[in-house]
Amino acid sequence: MRRYDDSVEVRRGRVDGAVHDDAPAQFLWRGRLWKVRIVLARWVETGAWWSSREVGAALGTDSECDPRSATDLLGEREVWRVEAGPRADELGVFELTFDHDGGRWALVGCDD
Repeated sequence: MRRYDDSVEVRRGRVDGAVHDDAPAQFLWRGRLWKVRIVLARWVETGAWWSSREVGAALGTDSECDPRSATDLLGEREVWRVEAGPRADELGVFELTFDHDGGRWALVGCDD
């Protein structure tokens, strides 16, 4: 799977394989509209809290902890692995993420 960090516009809706009606149903990537045919998986990821300065300070491996650089330990993003294509005979597998803090959708992986 190739890795990206490209902003995308997403329209949510009902998609096969999704539990709720708010799955990514379509997304606009690089000037093309991709229709999601099926949701393969969905999970939630947290930030890399284990590499924060606060954890280093607690373990005694980082002597200075600047409170202005505090990592949001509760920050999460949804990850959706979907099968999508501009047409039914032209499909690929994509990973889309939604960052709740920034309200940003991104395409982070593609296997087409």
